[in-house]
Parts: sequence; C-alpha cells; structure tokens
Amino acid sequence: MKALLMREIKSFFGSPIGYLVIAIFLLLNGLFLWVFEGDFNILNSGFADMAPFFTLAPWILIFLIPAVTMRSFSDEKKQGTIELLFTKPLTVWEIVNGKFFGALALIVMAIIPTIIYVFVLSSYGSPQGNIDMGSTLGSYFGLLFLIAGYTSIGIFTSTFSDNQIVAFIVSVFLCFFIYFGFEGIAGFGGSFSGFIGWLGMDRHFKSMGRGVLDTRDILYFVSVTVLFLSLTVYKLKSMKG
Repeated sequence: MKALLMREIKSFFGSPIGYLVIAIFLLLNGLFLWVFEGDFNILNSGFADMAPFFTLAPWILIFLIPAVTMRSFSDEKKQGTIELLFTKPLTVWEIVNGKFFGALALIVMAIIPTIIYVFVLSSYGSPQGNIDMGSTLGSYFGLLFLIAGYTSIGIFTSTFSDNQIVAFIVSVFLCFFIYFGFEGIAGFGGSFSGFIGWLGMDRHFKSMGRGVLDTRDILYFVSVTVLFLSLTVYKLKSMKG
C-alpha cells in the first residue's frame, strides 16, 4: 500500500494538479478573508477570530476535493489500467486506502499554510494573543475529519464511470447533501428534525468548532469515512468479479 500511496502523491506533484489545488485553495481563502468586502472579511469584522475561515473552507472544499479525487479510479478505468492494479499483490482495501490517503495528504498540505492566519491574528489582536485557541484547534480537528469524509465520498464516486466529469458532479452533489442537505431537510422533519439534522456533517463540524472534542462527533466522521470507503471496496470487488 505504501508504494501505491507514494505513487499517488508523486502523480499529483508530477503534474500541475497538486500545485494548482494548493494555490487555488489558498488564493480563494486569502481573497475572501483579507481582500474582498463581505461577511468573510476578517479585517472588517473587528474580531481576532478564525470563524470566517472555518465557515468558508467547507464550501470551497466541496468543489476542490472532488476535483482531486475524480481521477482516482475513473482514470484507471479509462486507461484500462485498473485490471493491472488488481493483479498487484495488494488487497482491494489496500488499493482503496492508498488512493484515499494519497488524496488526503494533498488536501492536508493545502490546509497547513493557513496556520499562518492564526499567528497573524494572534499577533495583531488587542491585547496581543487575544484569540480563542481552544475553538481554533477544535475547528482544525473538525476540518481534518471533514476533509477525510469528503475524500472518501470522492473516492467512491470515482468508481461510477470512466468519465471524470461525471465523478466530479456526483461527488459535489453528495458532499453538499451530506454537509448541508440534512440540515435543510431537518426543518421539515417535525419530531424527527433533531435526528435528521444529526445525520449531516455541518452540525458535527460546528460542534467540534466550539473547542470540545465530543467522541460522538469524532465517531460520526469516522463512520462516514469508513462507510464510503467500504462502499468503494464493494464496488471494486464487483468489478473485479
């Protein structure tokens, strides 16, 4: 699995894809948080708070992560190399995990530079260091779990077709629905609204952003990630025969 993981990472950075993903994520966040006027502008908010970043990032990642994962298996199918992949001395789980952790590593690399924002806000806060580190760290942990969930969904949808655009569109839809859709439906759920809202990522991500790492929130994200990776394994096994 390690060899496949390294192959995935090298393929990202052996082409413009890896650098482009990191650049787009940092550029979009930088423009919305520091340049463009609006609700996300930290300088205009008057608070040394990372909340605008953690509100914006999940929406950018809804499009960025599917763009990274759409080629995972659809490209293998299109080029006819997926049969060759099955002949390697790897289990289907190891193949899926190699693809998953390769894409996950790339997105995490895009997130790491944003830690600079924390030091900037801490330095320029009044008084200096006036930033809620508990909430910030909790939100970063939540973002990592959210990224893992999005990535597992993207890996799964890449098995649907050899057309990367199809994989991208389906992945964006599923990520959007699981992140925000359940929260929207909860308003019409009556007595079941609490449970329906609990099924969505948004509620658990915001819960972790309060600075308290509840095991129920962690278990939720782990369950979503494992579920979609398991579905990917099942789909590949059916293709393998």
